[in-house]
Amino acid sequence: MGLVIVAVAARAGGVDLLPDPLGWCLVLYGVQQLGVLPRRSTAAALVVVALGASVVLWVPGVDGWLADHDDSLLWAASLPQVAAVVALTVALAGAAGDAGDRAAARWLRWARTLTVVAGVLPVVVLATGTASVGVMLLVGLVALVLTIVLTFRYAGRAWARPRPAAPGVQDAPTRPLPDDARG
Repeated sequence: MGLVIVAVAARAGGVDLLPDPLGWCLVLYGVQQLGVLPRRSTAAALVVVALGASVVLWVPGVDGWLADHDDSLLWAASLPQVAAVVALTVALAGAAGDAGDRAAARWLRWARTLTVVAGVLPVVVLATGTASVGVMLLVGLVALVLTIVLTFRYAGRAWARPRPAAPGVQDAPTRPLPDDARG
């Protein structure tokens, strides 16, 4: 759900009512809750960096100021978020592959590749000054939507479920209710 909040902008008075930092906090929580996840620390670290970048970009006027001065500044400011999505898809593809879920691993690698292309494509578009901005935005949108759809689709798979509690950690014991409390 965190990536959905990151993807959707609900602006009122120049303020995003669905703040990206909240979305990245949810993504970080999700990464920490996943079962055996290859490269968990890398994914978590990059999500923390993306969270920090999103806090700066969430401040009203910052993204406009960056875009007004140079489009490449806004692109550079978004790179931590692109890197976090790449790390997340790499980690999830690794978990799927380790679990023998080849189809999921393949789709997650596609999402990773599209996200990398979406992160690099602005270099070409901004450097050449071509009118490919629409293609650039479309690739970025497809990459993010594909990642969101895949994370929801695979959330129920064994390799994507939350890790069990540590050994020795149990829920609080329950006591039977007294006879007069059962009503």
